[in-house]
Amino acid sequence: MTDTVKNSSASPISNDDRPIKADLHVHTIGSGHGFSTVCENAQSALSKGIELIALTDHGPSVPQGAHNWYFWNLSHVPGVYDGLIILRGCEANIIPDGSPYESRWNIDVADIVTQRLDFVTIGFHPTTGFDEGNKTKNTDAVVKALQSPYVDQLNHPGNLAEFPLDVDAVIETAVEQGVILEINNSSLNPLGARAGSRMMEIEFAAKAYAAGALLSINSDAHHSTGIGNIEPALSYAHEYGIPTEAFINTSAKRVLEHLQAKRDRPLYLASLAQAEQTA
Repeated sequence: MTDTVKNSSASPISNDDRPIKADLHVHTIGSGHGFSTVCENAQSALSKGIELIALTDHGPSVPQGAHNWYFWNLSHVPGVYDGLIILRGCEANIIPDGSPYESRWNIDVADIVTQRLDFVTIGFHPTTGFDEGNKTKNTDAVVKALQSPYVDQLNHPGNLAEFPLDVDAVIETAVEQGVILEINNSSLNPLGARAGSRMMEIEFAAKAYAAGALLSINSDAHHSTGIGNIEPALSYAHEYGIPTEAFINTSAKRVLEHLQAKRDRPLYLASLAQAEQTA
């Protein structure tokens, strides 16, 4: 895979023309290195015509990551806020041994918590046990984590410069398990943490699209102003033959239909019932 970024002619997106209506990778101050609150993120999403956001703060094995109690207590966050759907979720870290966190799938958020959350994402991050760049070790860990019945999305899987993978094996497992594979717009930031893998993110997605995988394209916002920002990633995806409609998060409805078909979402269903009672 190459690491060359082509020029993009992406232009600003208006609310009416916004093709992606659900941002499935958003951080808050709960991540330690996020800089906005839930309400600030929600208000930003509403101002941009976003229909749904997923709160995906980092698990506890990264510096300042949130504790399992934090994720359990996300039940106190409203699932519907002024018409915006808020999925209470996490970005669990893939780790060599999940037993200290009571996870059978080698992630750092407990099974009893992930089965309760609305949306569970996973990903590799530095200092969590995979910094040596061992392709076989990385692939085995991802494949195991993807087999969790509670995992919904693999984040920034194209970060292959830092965490090399057997791409075919990962895509095959994701397809089998119905797990969404993400294009992460922040990975395209030349000043970002994953700058070394920039176009690998798009190339991974193009291969996943050809294999029939579920795809999303997300901001990975760590500040409220970044909510819904999916350029230049969307323009690059188009250049690589991935149409907008290939992304499951073109509407909240598409996202929710997929998630509800995959497993029960007790927090989300409770929020809907509460919203109906107060309407």
